[in-house]
Amino acid sequence: MILVGLTGGIGAGKSTVSALLAGRGAVVIDADAITRALQEPGQPVLAAIVDRFGSGVLTPDGRLDRAGLAEIVFGDPDALRELNAIVHPAVGAEIARRIAAAQDSGRIVVLDVPLLVETGRGGLSGIVVVDVPTDTAVERLVVQRGMSEDDARARVAVQASRDERLAKADVVIDNSSTREALEKRVAEVWAWMQQLPDADRPREPRGSVPPPR
Repeated sequence: MILVGLTGGIGAGKSTVSALLAGRGAVVIDADAITRALQEPGQPVLAAIVDRFGSGVLTPDGRLDRAGLAEIVFGDPDALRELNAIVHPAVGAEIARRIAAAQDSGRIVVLDVPLLVETGRGGLSGIVVVDVPTDTAVERLVVQRGMSEDDARARVAVQASRDERLAKADVVIDNSSTREALEKRVAEVWAWMQQLPDADRPREPRGSVPPPR
């Protein structure tokens, strides 16, 4: 199993890249999707969130009001830390279970994690960062997700900085141009991934060097 970390700041288009890699045969482990599943009604994670933040974070049908919860935690670092302490261990356990299930598959497994830079790269064959300028990310959040500019910039600010992500990258995918350019770059990166060592071996890639950043 080749295990590649995929990350990028909010609004960079990481989900688009993830889908393109899945189309090429990657097994994608999507931390955001796992988080949403663990926050469904009846799940212990949702119950713990309600215990901490109150029933006001639920919609009338008992689901998590993500926008409402975000308004609470993104302006309060202590609340954000408490939320992360509830969610992250459960998500990490499910990610570990899925990685173990793919261990002997011989496949390229893409670990799609927004906070990869913050949490470290242990055990990965390589790290790919999807990158756009900060202003581009903010514009996309405003246009595509209906956020205010202040809200969008606040979301960007609580993540690792662009420079921190780029410093950790083995390969960078620039997603600030056209869809055609993105697909071409993803094809190059997919070829690079196939040369990487298995996750339980030394990290030096086999064959050609990674595509230029």
